[in-house]
Amino acid sequence: MESIWQIISDTYTGYYNYLVNEIMAPGWSNYFYYLIILSLVVWGLELLFPWRKNQKAFRKDFWLDGFYMFFNFFLFAFAISGIYKLIEIGLGSIGLTSSSLAVIPMDALPKVIQLLIFFLLLDFVQWFTHVLLHRVPLFWQFHKVHHSVKEMGFAAHLRYHWMENILYKPLKTLVVMLIGGFEPEMAYIVHFAAIAIGHINHANIYWTYGPLKYIINNPQMHIWHHAKHLPENYRYGVNFGISLSIWDYIFRTDYIPYSGRDIELGYDDDQDMPDSFWGQFVAPFTQIFRKKAH
Repeated sequence: MESIWQIISDTYTGYYNYLVNEIMAPGWSNYFYYLIILSLVVWGLELLFPWRKNQKAFRKDFWLDGFYMFFNFFLFAFAISGIYKLIEIGLGSIGLTSSSLAVIPMDALPKVIQLLIFFLLLDFVQWFTHVLLHRVPLFWQFHKVHHSVKEMGFAAHLRYHWMENILYKPLKTLVVMLIGGFEPEMAYIVHFAAIAIGHINHANIYWTYGPLKYIINNPQMHIWHHAKHLPENYRYGVNFGISLSIWDYIFRTDYIPYSGRDIELGYDDDQDMPDSFWGQFVAPFTQIFRKKAH
């Protein structure tokens, strides 16, 4: 039987080979080039149809957010892959696997219905986790990094502290394990769609989806999520939707008083957030330790 260290080593080697293959051999499910092409397309829409016409093409922190895209989706994923493998082994050793936890049998349902159920469940879990990021003081310290964006653009979508991966991943994994008969191809479709919607939500474009704005999240709704000044009864935030806006309308966390095109973005004391990646990497931990010391 392989040792734990050998399994971890093989996991890192496997992820490294996967990433090299993504870069060198593009395919239909190639996430690396999908992210690049999607970003260029949405950025092109920003340049052609800007909502805030005075905003520069290379807006404030454009390159910082660009780095976050590759760090969070590739570099951090590589760094943490061995830990996730250990967790998977640990759960398997006590009998917790996808088949053992499945409570929603999907095998007999049409593929389209399976995909819809998976998308809805996963998006609701992410909406709920997003609410927790705002309401739990410890989590908010990490989520502040995302809200330090002062000018919205597509890449702001992926400016977030790596600890958010730790907070989101367990609940998302649980959803996958609860769905019996789930096929990996669905993860590609749902994830690719979520990234596209997220890019558009943060982009400097005017896009509402018409009547579907009550179902699908959009830039005019999401910009209020980043508003620096909100009424006291919304002090924990508004418009928490990731891909769908419907959860906010159902749970009455929606708030769009007017267009919001030129509102100030950020949060109280956002001037204390460092401008560099490394500064933002350590800032939440610094704040947490300071609060404990007092």
